[in-house]
Amino acid sequence: MWVNISAPPFLLTGFPGLEIFHPWISIAFFVIYVSILLGNGTLLFLIKEDHTLHGPMYYFLAILAATDLGVTLTTMPTVLGVLWLNHRNISHGACFFQAYLIHSLSIVESGVLLIMAYDRFIAICNPLRYTSILTNDKVIKIGLGVIMRGFILIVPIIITLPQFPYCRSHVLSHAFCLHQDVIKLACADITFNRLYPIVLVSVTGFLDSVLILISYILILKTVLGIASGKEQVKALNTCVSHISCVLVFYVTVTGLTLIHRFGKYVPHIVHIIMSYVYFLFPPFMNPIIYSIKTKQIRNGIKHLFNRIGT
Repeated sequence: MWVNISAPPFLLTGFPGLEIFHPWISIAFFVIYVSILLGNGTLLFLIKEDHTLHGPMYYFLAILAATDLGVTLTTMPTVLGVLWLNHRNISHGACFFQAYLIHSLSIVESGVLLIMAYDRFIAICNPLRYTSILTNDKVIKIGLGVIMRGFILIVPIIITLPQFPYCRSHVLSHAFCLHQDVIKLACADITFNRLYPIVLVSVTGFLDSVLILISYILILKTVLGIASGKEQVKALNTCVSHISCVLVFYVTVTGLTLIHRFGKYVPHIVHIIMSYVYFLFPPFMNPIIYSIKTKQIRNGIKHLFNRIGT
């Protein structure tokens, strides 16, 4: 069954009770939106133009930046539409497609952080074979595998959404569409749509985080085996940016999960704010982290500003 085009559209929600402040709130969101576009766009431009950044670590960083851009470009247009123009209607087809992109890109981001941990593991634990293990062909295959995993695994629950009748309220909880929001409005058996995401989170997010942890345990073991304290610090410094991005992503994921699962008595506005933190904080912070912590990125930004200045 395809989307019923005659069905009434879903209604997106901004900040309930704070509608009078929506124009002011939108200013902050717009500034964050532009910052994310500029930050991640600059990273992609630098990695493309600077030949010193043509290596596995930076290729994976480019995928992370592209994923962050994708998440932001998928969510923010409807958010700003609600806050600026009070444009709340969204068709079923557009809503389901937005949910598909949001959830797929979230899985992709988790996978990218995992392959970046793998990159650091090879660089520190097996440095002499780094270039032979992470060849350009292998980097492409790993990158495509992570992207395909995200976009394929989410399909089973998204393709069921057009089959459900939506006879309850058509009001969603956010200014963008999420699978868990949509199925609450369905008048049908949604057992599969409740159980599959739990399995999916276990297979992707939980497994990815465990593998990242294991990789850093092995990295730490290798670093501690280095005799020189200076070399130990140098080796660990190459991991600081990635560790920071991992913490930013998984802390926000954990916070959002805890709020949704156990925050029954938490005000609804807190749920909404945590959702925005989850979707906006990592894309906003990741370029800043790499700009501050990675010398090659800093130098690239300086050269870029010098070129603009002249």
